[in-house]
Amino acid sequence: MIYLDNSATTKPYKEALESYLTVSSEYFGNPSSIHSLGSDAEKLLQRSRDTIADLLNVAHNEIIFTSGGTESNNLAIRGCAIAKKNIGKHLITTAIEHPSVIQSFSNLEQEGFHVTVLPVDREGRVSVSDVESVLTQETTLVSIMHVNNETGVIQPVEEIAKMLTNYPNIDFHVDHIQGVGKVPLNLENIDFCSFSAHKFHGLKGNGLLVVKSDARLYPILNGGEQEWKLRAGTENVAGIVAMTKALRMTLEAAESHRNEWNSLKSYCMTKLAEMEGVHINTPKVHTAPHIINFSVPGIKSEVLVHALGSKKIYLSTTSACSSRRKAPSKTLTAMGAPSSIADSSIRLSMSHRTTMDEIEMFLTELKSAIITIKDVTR
Repeated sequence: MIYLDNSATTKPYKEALESYLTVSSEYFGNPSSIHSLGSDAEKLLQRSRDTIADLLNVAHNEIIFTSGGTESNNLAIRGCAIAKKNIGKHLITTAIEHPSVIQSFSNLEQEGFHVTVLPVDREGRVSVSDVESVLTQETTLVSIMHVNNETGVIQPVEEIAKMLTNYPNIDFHVDHIQGVGKVPLNLENIDFCSFSAHKFHGLKGNGLLVVKSDARLYPILNGGEQEWKLRAGTENVAGIVAMTKALRMTLEAAESHRNEWNSLKSYCMTKLAEMEGVHINTPKVHTAPHIINFSVPGIKSEVLVHALGSKKIYLSTTSACSSRRKAPSKTLTAMGAPSSIADSSIRLSMSHRTTMDEIEMFLTELKSAIITIKDVTR
């Protein structure tokens, strides 16, 4: 098996799985319970919170545990918009965000908020001036992803965050889900930042939202006082401990992994560029080291993905949250790509387990699949 769909989900670290099993079997108490089993679980929870806060260089009370990236994005966007609606109801995002962001803004728009969706250039980026040009006295929130989940394009979020410090009524949310361990991010001046455990070799169903202490947030889940009264619900302590382990392991090895990915990506993009009929969509600069997006015009992406899957080589089309819908890539469309490119896009995404031999095998099978499919469809 050659797994090249790590932007959809990653294989959990063995150590993370072991942590999950240990906590599930030996520290299964509810951390809100007052007996010793509950107290032991609460200590593990707080130790995880402190560890993650240290890893991210934020305060421990700025960590809110969630069920994953979708909830983190929804909590940041909806929670901020509602908390600050008396100040203003103008919100800003971009055309290339994850569905959990786009749909959150769409729902808020139906509730009377005004949303500005910024276009991107042909490289898939917005600029600081793009953002500043649409700010108004009513603006309360800007939400921009760090690394695009389809193309790997990196947005200048640190520069945007610095610019927004001149506008104290505006909070800034960054979806850092695809960037963790791949592209470094300084959280200074970022008010809300979303993370998802299964993107960095933790387990599905766990995530976190960094909420700076001076940011305002209205809870979207009610029924308890967990997570600083901002996210009700019994905490998944075993998953949180496993996420903490995975985040520490990911960040400790991040630099060496980035060097490996850059080498594999450079080689793969060179070979793809030499392959007849292949169009590379990921720009050469301002992109994450682990993602390559390409198209084979004339061949539907799902056909090619299934052909490679029959060889046990696994890639994806667009975002995993929307890849089952047969629609053109919204990101490539926003970048100005023609329908022939947007309809046939494929995403390759690597992990630290990806090897040069696997990339070579993928390239060989891709070339063979393209020839076979074109011969059949002539």
